[in-house]
Amino acid sequence: MIPEYWTQATQELAVCDQVMQQLIQQFQGVTLTSRGSAFTTLARSIVGQQISVKAAESVWQKVISAIPVFEPHTVAAKEPDLLRTCGLSARKIIYLQDLSRHFMEGNLNEISWISLDDETIITQLSKIKGIGRWTAEMFLIFHLQRPDVLPLDDIGLQRAISLHYFDKQSVDKKTMIQLAQSWQPWRSVATWYLWRSLDPLPVEY
Repeated sequence: MIPEYWTQATQELAVCDQVMQQLIQQFQGVTLTSRGSAFTTLARSIVGQQISVKAAESVWQKVISAIPVFEPHTVAAKEPDLLRTCGLSARKIIYLQDLSRHFMEGNLNEISWISLDDETIITQLSKIKGIGRWTAEMFLIFHLQRPDVLPLDDIGLQRAISLHYFDKQSVDKKTMIQLAQSWQPWRSVATWYLWRSLDPLPVEY
């Protein structure tokens, strides 16, 4: 599912930011998409923590080969040794099993997310093992498709801002926030294009 705001967002970003204009033109026809599954998006985000997009995709393909029907109950039923052969660390296996338990026990009310603001959802999801602010932000962008998320701790976003705006000099969070002011209310979209500029594989969770 493509966000309904995508066309408006790209038009407005292209007007206010020359780098955005170039990236939007470069990657025409490719957009952010949702997989439609809250559990899968959170699980993929856990798998992708602290590793490259390419490495995360490789591990994920092994996971879904081992668990073709990827649902909370099927993940919870798998032996940790099997998941370890997919390239998952012991910690990430614990995180996936805890996530599965939360879904199986009905602790996450997906309907309520529609009416909650971003920060409230981040707080709620952060109560689950292995889900911190970054993982919750990936969920906001890729599953709920919230338009104005700026994941300041994301290494890819930091690299892309450094590359395109600061001649490869390192940037701090204050600088990132200031730069992104002109992207509001479409910071998720700007972030997606900056990710896309770094890797031939579209970022997906």
